[in-house]
Amino acid sequence: MLIVTGYVQVEPSELAQFCNEFSALATATRRRSGNLFYSAAVEDPQAGRLLVVERWEDQPSLSAHLEAADTVAFVTRWQGRMWGNIEKYDASNKRGLMD
Repeated sequence: MLIVTGYVQVEPSELAQFCNEFSALATATRRRSGNLFYSAAVEDPQAGRLLVVERWEDQPSLSAHLEAADTVAFVTRWQGRMWGNIEKYDASNKRGLMD
C-alpha cells in the first residue's frame, strides 16, 4: 500500500474555488481501481492551506490516477496557483490503531 500525504496551499481568495474543483476530482478518484482513500481538509482557511491524504493499493493504481485526464486537467488549471509539499510512503503491516 502507498500513502500519499502533505500540504497544498492556494491563495485564500481562491480557496472556495479550489475546494469545489477538488471535490469533483475526489468523487471521480474514489471510484478508481486501487484507490483506498482520497481526501483533503482545509487546515488553515486564512492561509489557504489544506491537508491531503490518499491511500492506494499499489504504484500502478496511483500512476493511473496521476495520468488520468481529469487529474491532469485539474493540475494544469491550478499549476502556478497551488504549491506545497506532498510525499509518498510505502506502507506495510496495516493494523487497527489499538492493535
